[in-house]
Amino acid sequence: MWLVFAALSAFAFGLRGILYHWTSQKPINRNLMLFGVFSTGTLITLTTSIILQQPWTIHNLVGIFMGLFSFAANGSIYKGFAVGKASLVAMLTGLPPVVVVVLAYIRWGETLNILQLLAFVIIITGILILRYSSDLSLKQLRGVQWGVLAMIFFALNDLSGKQAMLWDAAIFPTLFTMFFTGSICFACLWLIGRGKVLVEEQPDLDQELIKEQPWSESKTYLWGMVVGVTNASGMILMLPALKLGITGLVSAVVAMNVLFILLYSRLFLKEKFSPREFIGICLALAGVILLRLLG
Repeated sequence: MWLVFAALSAFAFGLRGILYHWTSQKPINRNLMLFGVFSTGTLITLTTSIILQQPWTIHNLVGIFMGLFSFAANGSIYKGFAVGKASLVAMLTGLPPVVVVVLAYIRWGETLNILQLLAFVIIITGILILRYSSDLSLKQLRGVQWGVLAMIFFALNDLSGKQAMLWDAAIFPTLFTMFFTGSICFACLWLIGRGKVLVEEQPDLDQELIKEQPWSESKTYLWGMVVGVTNASGMILMLPALKLGITGLVSAVVAMNVLFILLYSRLFLKEKFSPREFIGICLALAGVILLRLLG
């Protein structure tokens, strides 16, 4: 059952990635948009926890760390894209499952059997092939530190979620704490740099878009709330997967959200798959099928 939750979570995060991609082409304040994203998660999880009457305990405070790690990971990604090679940063963000497997072994003694390890390696290989760019050179390491930080913080977010589940913390109160923490962080960043449109962080932005009228604050925030539905759905689905499954495998399956972004680019943007991308897709899917057979 964990595989179903993880796959649905990957789908939700894939939709989030598609919306992020579309939004990145618009002249908006990203911190305000992300404030809206986390605000939606805050409202959904608070409302649901009240309706379901889920218990609030001290273990829900793990969500604070999840919120801080998620905030730091998103901040690191955007900084990495701003100053470094996008393909390098993107490739590093595909590696959190590797960090998760190592730290889960150290923290809880979680291990993979031979077939699970094989499936894990196949999935990660597929993801790295999908994210790898043929124009990437080892000399182009500018921004690598931000990609590494994003990788670590995403991994820590997954591990924090696992710890909350091991403590039997209720899902929605924990996620409320996470989203509320993230909301505060992004709101503070937005207020500090209020009025700035992050066009300068998008060197490849089309010149016609640069001339486009910047979005109003209300429009930006409300759009962030719309995108936030996909982000909240992804987290709500991921925690049950972490509760039921092995942490590293769950993280690897969720990281496959890049597949849905590629399908979007193929179906709607009419971009053709390169042989490299096709191989990556086949490997990632083969890894998931192997996990299903093991299940």
